[in-house]
Amino acid sequence: MSQSEGSLEDSLRFESFILPVLKDCNEFHDVCFLKGPDDHQCSTLKAEIPISMPCLSSSVRYSSTAVNKSTASYSYVIVGAGSAGCVLANRLSENASDSVLLLEAGPKDKQLGSTRLSWKIHMPAALTYNLCNDKYNWFYHTLPQAHMDDRVMYWPRGRVWGGSSSLNAMVYIRGHAEDYNRWQSEGAEGWGYDYCLPYFRKAQTHELGADRYRGGDGPLHVTRGKTSHPLHHAFIEAGQQAGYPFTDDMNGFQQEGVGWMDMTIHRGKRWSTASAYLRPVLSRANLRTEVSCMVTRILFDGTRARGVEYQQNGQTKKVFADKEVILSGGAINSPQLLLLSGVGNADELRKHDIPVVQHLPGVGCNLQDHLEIYVQHRCTQPITLYKAQKPFHMVKIGLEWLLRFTGYGATAHLESGGFIRSRPGVPHPDIQFHFLPSQVIDHGRVKSNIEAFQVHVGPMRSTSVGWLKLKSKDPFDHPIIQPNYLSTDTDVWEFRECIKLTREIFAQKAFDPFRGPEVQPGPATQSDAEIDSFVRQKADSAYHPSCTCKMGSASDSMAVVDPALRVYGLQGLRVVDASVMPSMVSGNLNAPTIMIAEKAVDAIKGIPSLHDPGVPVYQPVTLETQR
Repeated sequence: MSQSEGSLEDSLRFESFILPVLKDCNEFHDVCFLKGPDDHQCSTLKAEIPISMPCLSSSVRYSSTAVNKSTASYSYVIVGAGSAGCVLANRLSENASDSVLLLEAGPKDKQLGSTRLSWKIHMPAALTYNLCNDKYNWFYHTLPQAHMDDRVMYWPRGRVWGGSSSLNAMVYIRGHAEDYNRWQSEGAEGWGYDYCLPYFRKAQTHELGADRYRGGDGPLHVTRGKTSHPLHHAFIEAGQQAGYPFTDDMNGFQQEGVGWMDMTIHRGKRWSTASAYLRPVLSRANLRTEVSCMVTRILFDGTRARGVEYQQNGQTKKVFADKEVILSGGAINSPQLLLLSGVGNADELRKHDIPVVQHLPGVGCNLQDHLEIYVQHRCTQPITLYKAQKPFHMVKIGLEWLLRFTGYGATAHLESGGFIRSRPGVPHPDIQFHFLPSQVIDHGRVKSNIEAFQVHVGPMRSTSVGWLKLKSKDPFDHPIIQPNYLSTDTDVWEFRECIKLTREIFAQKAFDPFRGPEVQPGPATQSDAEIDSFVRQKADSAYHPSCTCKMGSASDSMAVVDPALRVYGLQGLRVVDASVMPSMVSGNLNAPTIMIAEKAVDAIKGIPSLHDPGVPVYQPVTLETQR
């Protein structure tokens, strides 16, 4: 046993047993951990110990074997019960000899144990409610964007059990196989498609059954869009009339084309990671969860993470990890917590008077996000979701969902979409469509007043890269977020193509019975300059921030974690969430984040990665044409 481990045990003993006896003393100082015969180092871990007490050493090792209210340490402490954290809590608590503590800044996703009482989370059609307030939402905002008319962009992020999987639009998209092969080439050894696909399958139970691409017995239930709504059928038919193929599985052999979306909806309810992974295992004796916990810093003994400090109900608390502290707060919270704890660019940390534990200049850098825009048309027939948003119809829809989990409330209505290539020479799709038989204004915060339909469209691999930094050393201050949207000519050009290619699809014969005047951009917006101006004014985040604690090789000075997701230069600390992506994937981020967590579990347990080489992936017949 190392002396540092003994010292940590002593701090626990003093906090648990000796402090009550010494409660009348009024002179205290930091615990001073004995690092060597002549080396004392004041730890960031504080305990109330009288100055007269000497530095401590002990030959008794602390351990955690059973979870109870007085237990001060666990095998694993997971920060964040979101898309990754719920997966980790489930899988790491499978071994009864390991104890797991899951800390979440927000509340549970149920009220009085009922999904019905938390209908704003669990009713798929109610998703905009939580995007528009801060009850379950971090409610972030960016700096004014210089290339978007100085607009401040709104970034909702989940702060509840399930994280953003409890707020998102429930679209299940994995990205393209080449995204993961690119990760491998970027230094994420062992993260090529043939290593990632088995974990996508492991996580999933697809309603259409298992095959080489789909899973059949995982916790995450996935359903296929099956609506009979004529506008969804018109979009898929129009895409084919424009020359794009139909794909029967965007997550399978062929991403390219138009077709039906997969969704994380099960029996009419949102199937978040809290539903899939966390709540089914809450009865495990070795798993403990805490909510309303704002983790304020990681506790280090030298370069080893020993636990975390957090605020709960106005009290400052500490908890310790025998094996590892795992950050799963997402692409904003995880780098923020590292920076608050002294892990990041040393010069930036010193500006905030934060002691440097490990100089890692990549923390908070490499920020990437998908930007998207809505192309909207009036509908000539009263068949959109406009009437469904009237109070009387909303009550009917709500009652049907509450009673039977069926009807218009049981879907998010983003059931069709597609992936296409922007130009010749692009090897796999770089533009994504989500079709919606309704009109959305300002993230759903402004009600529509017309019968209209729209497509959400945006580039998948934008070249603009941003960063985030601490605003202050106060953990309750939101960080400064700078995505640098549209800062490259390539990104501006790609958005022009998004508008032009979408207009081409909407102009097809399949939309003739439904197509009214274009609402936005509008018929007056035709030239490249006019389209560029429209994009600057109206494009918004697709809510996919990532890459701020990028995974990479040891030779990459900007890498934050290694391919096993261990933080470079430190021990007992990993990051497992969307922040570790080396670069953006070509699609939504929830499914890849769940896959990352599933794969990370095997690395944490020391199990060799699953591997399925040689899986066929569609290649365009020619790259000389755009379609």
